[in-house]
Amino acid sequence: MTDLVTLAELGSPLVVIGGAAYVRHASPAAYWSTVGLPLSVARLLASYSSTMDACGLTVEPSRWRALAVRATTRREVRPVPPRRGIIRPTSTGLRMRLRLVPGQEPADVAASAERLRHAWGVHAVHVRDVKPGVVELRLVGFDVLRKVRMPRRSDSRPLEVPVALREDATAFVRDYRTVPHELVLGATLSGKSMYLRNLVTGLASQPVVLVGIDCKRGVELAPFAPRLSALATDPDQAAELLPVLVKEMEDRYDLIKTRQGIAPGTAEELITSDIWGLPEDERPAPLVLVIDEIAELFMVATRKEEERRDEMVTQLIRLAQLGRAAGIYLEVCGQRFGAELGKGATMLRAQLTGRVCHRVNDEASAKMALGDIAPEAVQASCAIAPELPGLAVVGDTSGGWSRIRTPYLSLADAAATCRATAHLAPDVPALNPFRPYVPPLPVAEPESVATARPVTE
Repeated sequence: MTDLVTLAELGSPLVVIGGAAYVRHASPAAYWSTVGLPLSVARLLASYSSTMDACGLTVEPSRWRALAVRATTRREVRPVPPRRGIIRPTSTGLRMRLRLVPGQEPADVAASAERLRHAWGVHAVHVRDVKPGVVELRLVGFDVLRKVRMPRRSDSRPLEVPVALREDATAFVRDYRTVPHELVLGATLSGKSMYLRNLVTGLASQPVVLVGIDCKRGVELAPFAPRLSALATDPDQAAELLPVLVKEMEDRYDLIKTRQGIAPGTAEELITSDIWGLPEDERPAPLVLVIDEIAELFMVATRKEEERRDEMVTQLIRLAQLGRAAGIYLEVCGQRFGAELGKGATMLRAQLTGRVCHRVNDEASAKMALGDIAPEAVQASCAIAPELPGLAVVGDTSGGWSRIRTPYLSLADAAATCRATAHLAPDVPALNPFRPYVPPLPVAEPESVATARPVTE
């Protein structure tokens, strides 16, 4: 009987430990909220000073502070760590602000992020510069990119679309007002199409003109046809569509010029250099051009096709250089985009400020996307595993970069969203000849309510 009681007493802790391990694997968010958060807070509070000292983030106290400590206590005068702010728990980790001591900079804390991660038992530590002398530590309790759950949406400005989740548990927002043009690279099955799917459905609910060029006979963009104002499915159609977009851009510049306040006495609020300074009733709708498989526009087999290619590339470069002020933005996607595509490829790539690099087949492709803006991100993009589709490295011309992952969105749901928002497509008469055909939905036959006549003998 005593042996049975002993086994029962031993079995209860084992069940608790086994259950915690299962919850940690099956539901990391629930494990963090119940177990991981209290443990990490306890480690942080108990070892804050010693951890900062071990990481080299302490400085010698000032002379007045040392004299005050010696005069009031018998303790040894110790180095001073950064002053810690209030610990703010979140659903994915912790947030804490540090006031740096004199002589420190945010780079010193960022260099010790890996040591802080191990000392406090969290998945990652990210450092953000808040203001001079103050940084914010964002501690992430678990791998948020393993199972993507986007944070709650907040009110955003037009042309802002949350399309992915960053590794610090914040949303990656595609902001066309800040980053007008973007290049998205990725090999087959890397998640490039999923990124594009989330982007188009996010823009579909806004009053934005969506134009697509998909030289794979439209298999990627055709499901979004109800929301598209124009769609080209081969290079010949693209060669006809691009001059129309250039003409639309020129017309918008003429409209801006008429409101620039050339005449004396014009009010200052009417002087503008882009469409966003125009009155709302005169402002044309912003236009986003989505190009899938950009390499198909560069490939040629005959001299006639080469002339067509040169014209299209010239028009794309003009749109990239001049389109922002006219409210025209580019989203260029492909598997590879380098100088070997032909004349104008490097010049066009230089105009694409944003860069998103999914898994690629070679290091050279990663360098094409990130090598000229964030060289240290090249190795990170080359380390993306094939079993993690949707994982990518995003950067811009500021040199900053981070890992993101796009949430899963089925093609059926994306197509349904575009069909439900088809009425939001702005009317652009010049694009009507290129509007894709949308077959009507089949009408379900009503069920018959008649009852069968009973059989008599």
